[in-house]
Amino acid sequence: MTDITVYDAIPESVAAPTPARPRLLVIGTMLTSAAVTMGLMGLLGIYLETRADVIASGERWLPQGVNIPLTQPNMIAVTLLLSVFAMIWAVASIKADDRPNTYIALGLTIVFGFAYIAQTAYLMTILEMPIRGDVLERPPLLYAVVGAHMLIMIAAMLYIVAMGVRALGGQYSAKDVEGLYGATTFWTVAVVLYLVVWYAIYITK
Repeated sequence: MTDITVYDAIPESVAAPTPARPRLLVIGTMLTSAAVTMGLMGLLGIYLETRADVIASGERWLPQGVNIPLTQPNMIAVTLLLSVFAMIWAVASIKADDRPNTYIALGLTIVFGFAYIAQTAYLMTILEMPIRGDVLERPPLLYAVVGAHMLIMIAAMLYIVAMGVRALGGQYSAKDVEGLYGATTFWTVAVVLYLVVWYAIYITK
């Protein structure tokens, strides 16, 4: 008696299944997230080292008359934490093929992103830190760290917009949520980086 396997019962006319494509977008997003994290952490490390050297010499780090308020940084932190939940909502909605809620969640995240930009710009305005102070590197370093993070957030917002447009075009659904996974990953990394900057610059001052 000949042993017959389940594969022998499949007609030869049936095409072989398409191999599962690796999640290249998610992998690329993770590598990009690692790169921007190292870049911002390196810049922040220079800021902290310079601040420590100035304080160790007995000088005041912030220029005379400049004080960093905490209201705006704290509100930005809360806003960005809420935006992470909005992105999780978007992923959960697309996995359920609930497109209206997906678009609402993505739109809400973009609104949170614009709120971050507006609050940060306002904070820099009321900070009134001169570009050139008695110690040249102080203002440029602070502006460099804050500005670099803002560029990361803008890139994350553009990423979300691009994935939202692709979802609107029908490319992403419950069967394929790779793009929204990638956008959520990059957005979450950007939010975590803000929390690091928030503590290092605004809290410890």
